[in-house]
Amino acid sequence: MSDLFDDASRVGLERRIDEWLATVHAQHPNVVAAQRAADESDRWMVRLRGEAKEFTTIWLRLGQRTLRYETYVMPYPEENVVEVFELLLRRNERLVGVHYALGAENAVFLNGELVLGAVEERELDRIIGTLYATVEAQFYDLVRLGFAARFSSSQ
Repeated sequence: MSDLFDDASRVGLERRIDEWLATVHAQHPNVVAAQRAADESDRWMVRLRGEAKEFTTIWLRLGQRTLRYETYVMPYPEENVVEVFELLLRRNERLVGVHYALGAENAVFLNGELVLGAVEERELDRIIGTLYATVEAQFYDLVRLGFAARFSSSQ
């Protein structure tokens, strides 16, 4: 089991995340927002402009033992549901540190978590990069399969 962080350790970790976010926002042009959530002190948001998907918003949440992270990928597919989920499960096998899952309203998300002792700039960069790159690389194929009728040339 990972270590439980005391209040002082959590405050230091929160400060490091805030500082990292400020740096990321200032140095990366595709980061359009990076900030602590207004309504929750243990939650942060990073919003990136993409090409395949217009925006990818990544949420980080600090727990007692882990930092959880997630991003919304797409709504529940309207068609080819079995094929979409088979594709997601096959892609899960190749992903490191993240996995596809059904979340609120059965929407498709990418989720992961990291023990608090491993939270450092390099890992935060890897997390954001992995989530962003995975969405960008796979979004178009997933949407075209799950919403094929909307892309039909007969319309």
